Amino acid sequence: MLLEIRNLTKTYRAPDGGDAVDVLRGVDLQMAAGETLSIVGPSGSGKSTVLNVIGALDQADAGEVLVDGRDIEKLNKNELAAYRSTTVGFIFQLHHLLPQCTILENVLVPTLAVPKPQREAARGRAEELLEAVGLKHRLNHRPGELSGGERQRVAVARSLINEPKLLLADEPTGALDRVNAAKLVDLLVELNRTRKVTLIMVTHAPELAERMARVLELVDGKLIAQA
Repeated sequence: MLLEIRNLTKTYRAPDGGDAVDVLRGVDLQMAAGETLSIVGPSGSGKSTVLNVIGALDQADAGEVLVDGRDIEKLNKNELAAYRSTTVGFIFQLHHLLPQCTILENVLVPTLAVPKPQREAARGRAEELLEAVGLKHRLNHRPGELSGGERQRVAVARSLINEPKLLLADEPTGALDRVNAAKLVDLLVELNRTRKVTLIMVTHAPELAERMARVLELVDGKLIAQA
């Protein structure tokens, strides 16, 4: 298994001393390499929290998250930084591109944290990824010169630049219209097919969720298969 989650729990405590909110109440999940999965559920149900814990952007209160056999909760600071930059890739609802940088430079930003020998091979890989997302002709453009759908495709290329095994997409189509949302999911499905990257997508859109091989719903803090 590439990813195994066991009995994950997470509680958010109110800063004013009010009632705590149990967001995750024993989440279990297994994914093999190359699988695709969508997680659905109402706003505030904890979908993004699951991704954030898998991606080591947040920490669970209890439970285990094993990626490639390693319990990420036990990684030290340097190991966590390496995990975030090379094992997982992130796509968020907002693209978070640097407006002053070209598209090519934006895609290369995550490589600044990897060893120099790996950085030297990155430019060619960035150009290859931008070609894969249909933007090789826009290498020297800046984000302000691109459409919303194009900017999100740049974010996809950026998420793959360090060749992650696991791609985490948190409402990646939330800022796009229906047509561009469908195109972006087409792209993610194609990248999963051609590059074998394991994909977890959080979405509110049932028609997009169904493009993944499995659909799980977060209900009362647990992941269950949709009826």
